[in-house]
Amino acid sequence: MTAGAARPPASVVLATANPGKLAELARILADEHADVTLASLADFPCAPEVTETGATFAENALLKAHAIAEFTQLPTVSDDSGLCVDALNGMPGVLSARWSGRHGDDEANLRLVLGQVADVPDERRGARFVCVAALVLPGGGEHVTEGVVTGRLIREPRGENGFGYDPIFVPDGYDITTAEMAPADKDKISHRGRALRALAPVIRRSLR
Repeated sequence: MTAGAARPPASVVLATANPGKLAELARILADEHADVTLASLADFPCAPEVTETGATFAENALLKAHAIAEFTQLPTVSDDSGLCVDALNGMPGVLSARWSGRHGDDEANLRLVLGQVADVPDERRGARFVCVAALVLPGGGEHVTEGVVTGRLIREPRGENGFGYDPIFVPDGYDITTAEMAPADKDKISHRGRALRALAPVIRRSLR
């Protein structure tokens, strides 16, 4: 293990400090009957900060997963995800987390997107959430999965259960936003839920 890394009693590291993502992966792995103890970057205060320089979701997910797997010497799961808006030619895409100029400012990012599509009529407010999840093993080996959910943008945020752009995104077939859904219901249809569910059997096999 890299000097300075305090290894918690974990079998898989999720390369994020976001407690919402950690809880989401924990629920999905439990549903998949994967006996996994999770840690996050909050358990590794000396872990390197990984700049998302990739041009695609897959490149960014793999960048983070490789860096954290090397640091912790533990299997590492990372994801990169974003909102792709039809009227914005697929943007903000990989820039979703820093669309307003400051990384992780969910409220500013959301408000900027709403402002940019303010004059777009309802029938042209299509959008999709995309997530790519990556598992990297410290001894070598990687696996990548993708999840996509299509829907539309509403004009004002609704709901308190989600994060990021969840309060303005209504999935196809629903009349509520992903921020208005119960966490378990969101897991079933969300882009991140789909990507992580596809990855869960690989995680389970890798720990045998």
